[in-house]
Amino acid sequence: MPQTTYQRPVNSRFPDLDVKNEAHSSGISWPAVIGGAFTAAALSLILLTLGTGLGFSSVSPWSNMGASASTVKAGAIIWLIFTQIIAFAMGGYLAGRLRTRWVDIHTDEVYFRDTAHGLLVWAVGVVLMAAFLASAAAMFAGRAAQRPEPAQAADASVLNPNEYLIDTMFRATGTMTDLNAISMRAEADRIFAHALKDGSMSQADNTYLARLISARTGLNQADAQQRVTQAFAQAQEAAETARKAIAHLSLWLFVALLSGAFCGSYAGTIGGRQRDHVRASI
Repeated sequence: MPQTTYQRPVNSRFPDLDVKNEAHSSGISWPAVIGGAFTAAALSLILLTLGTGLGFSSVSPWSNMGASASTVKAGAIIWLIFTQIIAFAMGGYLAGRLRTRWVDIHTDEVYFRDTAHGLLVWAVGVVLMAAFLASAAAMFAGRAAQRPEPAQAADASVLNPNEYLIDTMFRATGTMTDLNAISMRAEADRIFAHALKDGSMSQADNTYLARLISARTGLNQADAQQRVTQAFAQAQEAAETARKAIAHLSLWLFVALLSGAFCGSYAGTIGGRQRDHVRASI
């Protein structure tokens, strides 16, 4: 049986397409990307540390002194966006300058690869910062778990915004009955958490809390119920304020990260263009 050989068809209209001009190396210069990402992450942490110091220096616990809360909030948002722009623009530019030169590649393809290198710097840098912040949070949580009970109680009172409101409900009026205040506060905290999750407190829970407050403080039932109603309204207001703050922070964080991605990608094209235009001196 005669042996046949396969011949690649020749494109008569575009003969250049039959020329094999693909390089054996990858189109991504990972050392340049990783170097730019580490630079961007380090610069972000430095600028965030500087912004934290400037923010604390501009506020004061005394009234009518220091910057207002709205000014500090606006400044923090602007600084966050500025940090992402500067850090990832520097990282993308370094990745473009440090990459290897691509030969026999169309100009549009070079532009795309430089843009991709800047975007990869942003992606790797964000992952690095997220990993660093997550490890720092885990370390602080582990240290807090090893603290003695009084310190843990103090940390819980700071982290739980309902602790102060519950304390106000159980404030004595001078005729305090000797009851287990710790278990009462814990039970009241659970009732508040359940009511905040449902959006309202049932009449049975309201009456039961009023009865506990009356037994603890010596107030009559009507005044105790009024305390419960006022404390729960303040807890709802605090929860709504926290929800809005987290929502606004998430939106502005999205804008900051998106700005960093754009600036990193664009700076990668600038660095790559300058890298290719450098001529070696003879």
